[in-house]
Amino acid sequence: MIRITHVELYKLNIPMIAPMVISIGTISEARNICVRVHTSEGIYGVGECAPFWMIVGETQETCWVVAQDFAKLLIGKNPLHIEECLAELDFYLAGNPTVKSAFDMALYDIASKVAKLPLYAFLGGSKRMLKTDETIYIATPDAMAADALKIKERGAEAIKVKLGTDAKTDIARVEAIRNAIDVHIPIRTDANQGWDYSSAKQVLKTIENWNVEYCEQPVKHWDHAGLKRLRGSVSVPICADESVFTPADAFKLAAAEAVDYFNIKFSKSGGVANALKINAIAEAAGIRCMIGCMSESRLALTANAHFASARRNVVFYDLDSAFEHAADPVVGGAIYRNHYEVHLPETPGIGADFDDSFLKNMEKTTVR
Repeated sequence: MIRITHVELYKLNIPMIAPMVISIGTISEARNICVRVHTSEGIYGVGECAPFWMIVGETQETCWVVAQDFAKLLIGKNPLHIEECLAELDFYLAGNPTVKSAFDMALYDIASKVAKLPLYAFLGGSKRMLKTDETIYIATPDAMAADALKIKERGAEAIKVKLGTDAKTDIARVEAIRNAIDVHIPIRTDANQGWDYSSAKQVLKTIENWNVEYCEQPVKHWDHAGLKRLRGSVSVPICADESVFTPADAFKLAAAEAVDYFNIKFSKSGGVANALKINAIAEAAGIRCMIGCMSESRLALTANAHFASARRNVVFYDLDSAFEHAADPVVGGAIYRNHYEVHLPETPGIGADFDDSFLKNMEKTTVR
């Protein structure tokens, strides 16, 4: 019977082209964690997590310590018993969804490799070509408009715009972008909890006729009532991001009829297993989903894309974090054609791994 024999852990530090500035903080380097779960059959699974501390409350250092404990718990376990393995992690330590997502990803990689299926097929889905948007980070209106023009010239079909400072400046940002690009290119706004209800209503009322596809997380993550009030007072659809970590969160938001969309991210949900549950709740409630990212490399983005491809209820794709990286440490994986078309590999599992020549420069530990 297949067993987990040892786990390799790496601190995965990826330089960025420029800092990512959002309303609640700035990321200047992708400080991720790589997990390789090895088995008695010579098959290993790879996972990656990207701790976004101001959202999930985890850092690379906390993930590093917790990952070593998780690895010890899984030694000797059957990796194909995914639910049992993940329950073991949940029983040991509450929360910490980001580091859990790396182990979840590695287990699904092993299971689909054993089944000799690409992950999307292992999940019961079919292969689709996905088109990601590209994100513009907070800057002056003129600088953001210039970024929008570059993204338009690269052929994007949608542009995601980070907002969430003061209402007047945020309106000026969207107006500058809208004036710079064709009106048929939709804008997807994301305030990252930066507004209160009044500011959110002021901005969204002003921009609602500017081909704005939705607004992500306009108010604080706990303000479900504010989300619902906004949904009833503006025509811009409302998308929950930081408000939906768990299936329980999804159920509460669906029951309250508070939002139009859910943004699913493995680093919030804990990985594939909970992402499937969140999407199922959304589908039952008539809520469409998007797949999002933090600052993952192409490896985790490929796993995200497999999930999105396998679930037709996922209709928006924000898989652009690798665009911000100054290095690509991944071999195999999804191919980005025409910059925005995400094409999945046909190889068993996730179909991606980290380049050993990149990993050799990273801090490593092995748990046996």
